[in-house]
Amino acid sequence: MDQSKSRLITLILVIIVGALTLGPATMLIIGSFSEGFGAFGTLTFEKYARVYSDPRLYGALRNTLIFTFGSAILATTLAFGLAYLNHRTDVPFRGLLHLIPTIPMMIPHLAYGAAWAILLNPSNGIVNVFLRDVLGLGIINIYSLPGMVFIEGLLELPIAYLVIAPAMASFDATMEEASWICGVSPRKTMRKITLKMLLPAILAALTLATVRSLSAFAIPSVLGFPNRIDVLTTFVYRLVSTGLFPDYGRAAAVGVNVLVSAVILVFVYRHYTATAERFVTIGGKGHKIHRMKLGKMRLPMGILALSLGILLIIVPVIVLAYISVVPYIMPPGPKAFSMLTLANWKAVLSEKITLVAFRNSTFLALVGATVGILLSTVVSYVIVRIRNAGSTVLETLAFASFGFPGLIIGIGFMWALVRTSLYATIWALLVGYVATYLPFGIRPLTSTFIQIDTDLESASLVCGAGLFRTFRRVIAPLALPGIISGWTMMAIMFVQELNLSVILARPGTEVLSVLTHRAVNDAFWGRVATLGVIMIALSAVLLGLTRIFTRKFAS
Repeated sequence: MDQSKSRLITLILVIIVGALTLGPATMLIIGSFSEGFGAFGTLTFEKYARVYSDPRLYGALRNTLIFTFGSAILATTLAFGLAYLNHRTDVPFRGLLHLIPTIPMMIPHLAYGAAWAILLNPSNGIVNVFLRDVLGLGIINIYSLPGMVFIEGLLELPIAYLVIAPAMASFDATMEEASWICGVSPRKTMRKITLKMLLPAILAALTLATVRSLSAFAIPSVLGFPNRIDVLTTFVYRLVSTGLFPDYGRAAAVGVNVLVSAVILVFVYRHYTATAERFVTIGGKGHKIHRMKLGKMRLPMGILALSLGILLIIVPVIVLAYISVVPYIMPPGPKAFSMLTLANWKAVLSEKITLVAFRNSTFLALVGATVGILLSTVVSYVIVRIRNAGSTVLETLAFASFGFPGLIIGIGFMWALVRTSLYATIWALLVGYVATYLPFGIRPLTSTFIQIDTDLESASLVCGAGLFRTFRRVIAPLALPGIISGWTMMAIMFVQELNLSVILARPGTEVLSVLTHRAVNDAFWGRVATLGVIMIALSAVLLGLTRIFTRKFAS
C-alpha cells in the first residue's frame, strides 16, 4: 500500500476512534470541574470538595473493593477449576462442560440478578420460603455484599474462562508428566508447575474480571439498592437520579477516579496477556494432551461441574419463565400451576412504551452492531497490516476504551452531546454503544487478520485492483467468520446493555434494559421476568440467525 495513503487512512481512524474514546473521557474530566451541566466557562474545585467530604463515598469505596476483588477472585477460581477439568482430566461430559461457562453471556445481567432476588428474597423468596417453612432452617439474604459478590462472580465466570481455557488447552503436559514420574504428588505439581506456567493467563483473567466488576451496575442495583449497599457505580447513579436537580458535576468527580482505575487495570491486563507469550510450551514437534485419571472421583466431579452449569444457566432462566406466568411470587406446586396466567405478558406487551423499547433495542442491535463491526473491521486491518506509529496509537486508543465503565462514560457522553442535536436521541445511544463496545469487535477481527496470508492481497494489488476493491473482494470474504462472530457478540451485548442506557436514555429512547431496571426498582417481579425472557429470546434469535448465515456461507 502507498505510504501516504496508509498514513491518511490511519490518521482518519485515529481521529474517529479518538473522538469516540478520548472525547467523552475528556468531557467527563472537564465536567467534573464545571459549575453546571453544559456550562464549561467557569471551572471550580467545588464538586470535588463536596463529593470527597461526603462520608457515604468512603463506605461505597470500601464496598467496591470487596465487591470487585471478591467477584473477580470467585470468577477466576471457578474458571480455572472448570478449565482444568475440561482440558486436564478425564471428567465426563467434557463437550457440555466446555459450553456451559459461555452460555450465560446471553442472559442479561439485570434479569440474572432479578432471578436470584426472586429465589432468595429474605421475605418471600422461593428458596427461602422452603428453607424456613419446610426445613425449619435460617434464610439466605441475597440482599447483602456476599450475595452481590456471589452473583457477580458467576456472571464474570464466562469472561475469565475464555481467557484461561485457551492457555490451559495449549499447555504442553510434558513438564507435568516429568514431575509425576519423579514421584511428586499431583497437588505439589499443580502448585509448582501448572500454576506457575499458567500464572500470566490467571492474572489476566483476574484483572479482566476486576475491570468488569468495577464497572458493574446491574447486580449492585438489583441486590444492593434494597439495603442501601452502594458501590461506586450505584453511588454515582444516585447522584444523577435522585433529587430535584441531578448533580452531574459531582457524579463526574467520582467517575474520573473510577475511569482512571479501570484504564490502569486494562493496561495491566494487556501486560499479562503479552507476558503469557513467554510461557508458551508448545514446540514445533507438537504436544500431547495428558488427562489426569480421576478414578472414583470422575463421576462426582462431572456431576459437580454440571450442577454449576445448572446453577449458572437453567435455574435463572426457569425462574424468569415461571414468574412471568404466575400472578405473584409463590413456590411451584399444584396451587401455583392452577393459577398460571398470561396477565404479565398481556400487561407488558399492551403498553406502548414496551413496543418503543423493543423497537429501539432491535434497532441498536442491528444497526449499532453493523456500524460497530464495520469500524472494527477497518481498525483491525490497519492495526495488523499497517505497522507504524499511527497504528500503534490507534491500537492503544481502541484498547483503552475496553476499561471504560459504561455508566461513568455515559456521563462523559452527556457532557459531550448536551449542546448537539444528538442529545436525548436514539443516535446518542448508538454512538455511545459503538464507542464503548468497539474492543469487542476489534478483538476477534485482529486475530482473524493475523491468520490471513498477505500473499493473496498482494497478488490482487499487483494485478491492478485498488485497495478498496481488494479489501471488498479478497480480504472481507476471508475475514467473514470473524466479522460474523464480532457482529453477533456486539448485537447481543447491545440488546442487554444497561450501564450506558440508564444515563443516556430519555423519553422515547428507552430500551428494554431500562424498562427492566425501572420494574426492578418498583419490585414488579412479574414484569421484570417477562422483560427478561423477551431479551433472552431476542438474543437467541440474533444468535440463531447468524448461525444460519454462517452455515450457508460455509456450504
